[in-house]
Amino acid sequence: MSRIFSGIQPSGELHIGNYLGAVQNWVRLQEGRDSTFFCVVDLHALTGNYEVADLRRRRHEMAVSLLAAGLDPERCTLFFQSAVPQHAELAWIFNTVTPLGELERQTQYKDKASRQESVITGLLTYPVLQAADILLYHAVRVPVGEDQVQHLELSREIARRWNARFASDMPYFPEPQPLLTPVRRLMGLDGQAKMSKSLGNTIGLLESREQIWDKLRPAMTDPARQRKTDPGTPEICNIYSMHRAFSAESTVETVAVNCRTAGWGCIECKKVLADSMEGVLLPIRRRAMEIGAQPSYVTDVLEEGATRARTTAQETMRQVYERMGLTD
Repeated sequence: MSRIFSGIQPSGELHIGNYLGAVQNWVRLQEGRDSTFFCVVDLHALTGNYEVADLRRRRHEMAVSLLAAGLDPERCTLFFQSAVPQHAELAWIFNTVTPLGELERQTQYKDKASRQESVITGLLTYPVLQAADILLYHAVRVPVGEDQVQHLELSREIARRWNARFASDMPYFPEPQPLLTPVRRLMGLDGQAKMSKSLGNTIGLLESREQIWDKLRPAMTDPARQRKTDPGTPEICNIYSMHRAFSAESTVETVAVNCRTAGWGCIECKKVLADSMEGVLLPIRRRAMEIGAQPSYVTDVLEEGATRARTTAQETMRQVYERMGLTD
């Protein structure tokens, strides 16, 4: 079975960067409860500072957003990472076969560690837990963005090392391959950095049309267009990249022509984008309102998902322990 696994941090409501860069692809990839696992990785969230009540709220909001965006509990397994203790259990097993140097070379670790006075161990071993997340379910395909490819290569390396020691006759863990998301990294509204809540340059998936317009109106566009009469280059404009994600192909073509010929000013281009976004996001907002009004439904979906995930995870750990000599 060609299993898929992917996870997302419980940052609260999804923003359009999450949706276009990951979740939209997850919805397309749903194949069945036994072959498609999607996880809110709340154990990973513990590596940052947080308020307990805020984490609870963000976990719930993320689950609602994922369901509203199109994840179907009849077609996939959706659960909280912390509800399946075998994630942490397998991570410790993998710590015993992972060289320190491999972890210290991880780009994201070096970047984050350089900005911290006291680096916590969890930041260093974060990719080991990621490997456990994936390999616990024997996932062979992992939908990721380009920034996660290095971590996925480490997951393959960990699988190779464990197999070489404990399953050399017939490899037990597969070496997962990336499924790069069709939509490339979406820049934030400032046009300077990747869309991120911490940078305040996002548009929430569930924000109202008015809230979205308030953010789009001052958003960065083609820097060469200082006046409405200046011709532009749509390929370098972040608003154009959003059109390509939200607008119909004919609209994208019209936008490009009017940008290059200065037929439209940037404000007209943004108004058309707002209309296109509303067409995509309004149904999601409506579903989120319906789901949010049924808190027991969300709880039931996650509990059922965790139960299914634990069944697979327990069998994996049974076989891991047997191969490592931890059972008689």
